[in-house]
Amino acid sequence: MKTNAYTPQPVDTTGVELPDELMELAELMAENVHEVWARTRMEQGWTYGPVRDDARKQHPCLVPYAELPEEEKVYDRNTSQETLRFILAQDFTIEKKQ
Repeated sequence: MKTNAYTPQPVDTTGVELPDELMELAELMAENVHEVWARTRMEQGWTYGPVRDDARKQHPCLVPYAELPEEEKVYDRNTSQETLRFILAQDFTIEKKQ
């Protein structure tokens, strides 16, 4: 029998502040995260349904990002913002081409 001895240890990014110009990028990334997730689900045979039903492969979040409830967008935003903080914490820089 396996025991769950796994303890997640993500890089500590609590001291990393995202500059305002990266917040726009974070929102674009959040939308793309949702698009990738939705495409993957649809490729697996999932369709839209008003409530999640794993047996029928239906999910209420299989809608465009703009139509997601705000509380659902938070998950994608957290993922994108945390990814950007991680990049900065690793001493990389992010620049927008002019």
